[in-house]
Amino acid sequence: MIEWDVAELARRAGITTRTLRHYDQIGLLAPSRVTAAGVRHYDADAVARLQRILLLRDVGMPLAKIAELLEHEDEAEEVAALEEHIKVLESQRAALAVRIKAVQHLLEARRHGREPDPDVLLEGFNDRYEAEVVRRWGRDAYEAGNRWWHDKTFAQQQAWKQESEQLVADWLRTFRSGVTPGSAPAREMVRRHLGWLSRIPGTPTHAGDHGRALEMINGLAHMYVEDPGLRHAFGGEEGSRFVRDALLRHAPDLVPG
Repeated sequence: MIEWDVAELARRAGITTRTLRHYDQIGLLAPSRVTAAGVRHYDADAVARLQRILLLRDVGMPLAKIAELLEHEDEAEEVAALEEHIKVLESQRAALAVRIKAVQHLLEARRHGREPDPDVLLEGFNDRYEAEVVRRWGRDAYEAGNRWWHDKTFAQQQAWKQESEQLVADWLRTFRSGVTPGSAPAREMVRRHLGWLSRIPGTPTHAGDHGRALEMINGLAHMYVEDPGLRHAFGGEEGSRFVRDALLRHAPDLVPG
């Protein structure tokens, strides 16, 4: 059976022996055994637990919460959590690979005296909602939309952004006109919004999947209120709630299918 003493484990994990002692003191990670001389040793199970601790710590979970989670987690829950960790890490790896490609493009352009392609330079840096899209609608949906976006020329991207900004501006104008979310003008805005979404590959509206499209609209409607950036874009709390309520009211009978 392989064991590492506290110094070796700290070195391999990239943490300090003081951190390991602290984890022991708070009941988060006990050593497998302690020698008569007081040296802590850790077996494979302890190292596996440390891996979980470090993964959860890296996503911002407090140590007390980690301890509570691991204390009550059974084997099936651990397996499910590890599978989810792998998905998150693979997503991060894919995003990092795209960023590396963008930086390499700039490096090669500088080395050879060429003008860099604006389309490539910001790939991997502008996918702000990747994690949220993947969580809500899956990796395939994100990849399809991402390819669609990055296949556009710079001019096409700018045109789409202008159209999107106009859609938001028209939502704001409709809200500020004083109509209710159930009104005809609000319904027309929902119709336009759905048409805009249906042109984005990877979305259920693009695929004509009525059930999943409604799930997506529901998720987006609430995201417009919950996400600070989107909430601000739609005119703050009241404006974003207007958009949410209009989408939830009219989408069920406007989504094709």
